[in-house]
Amino acid sequence: MANSPASGSSLAAELDPALRARLAAVIDDGMEVWHRFDREVRDAAFHPFMPANYERVLDGLLAIRAPGLRFLEWGSATGVIAILADLVGFEAYGIELDPQLVDMSRALAARHGSRARFAAGSLFPDGYHYLPPDGDTRTGTLGDGVSAYDELGLKLADFDVVYGYPWDGEDPVMHDVMRHEGAPGARLLLQSGAHGLRTFRDGVLQA
Repeated sequence: MANSPASGSSLAAELDPALRARLAAVIDDGMEVWHRFDREVRDAAFHPFMPANYERVLDGLLAIRAPGLRFLEWGSATGVIAILADLVGFEAYGIELDPQLVDMSRALAARHGSRARFAAGSLFPDGYHYLPPDGDTRTGTLGDGVSAYDELGLKLADFDVVYGYPWDGEDPVMHDVMRHEGAPGARLLLQSGAHGLRTFRDGVLQA
């Protein structure tokens, strides 16, 4: 564990050693999958998937976990974060536009005994349209497609915690989706290189 990505997590250090080892194995495996994807896919053409700071997100999840909370990862890619969420006690789900990545996330979950569920499709609920005051309706890499919520059998309002890793300029879109379709009081966790991991409730940044 000394060199494991999860070993430096301050809150993870307080977990049972067996669980810490499982979390570390997921992160290590996920990074191996990422490096392979980077060589085989991203070297040939642009793809928006970039790995998050898994250790930082794990700390954020541990700080808010509680019995019965339902977690959703937007743009779940290879599923690492949703799997971590499942292993630390959330009922965890992921939505990803790229079906190839959904297959990878399901395989990763199976390898690590995770019950996290993944659906291919858009993070936008049916009927949602991004209509900001400035009229710029571009949604960046979030993309369009068939909404993934029907496959999950859930609505965005059914989730207590939603996590996203937006590219520059995509934060307002995610906030808007939560404002119109999310549950009142649900947490929105956003990670970025500039700000790290931030938590919002009803659009308000939490201390």
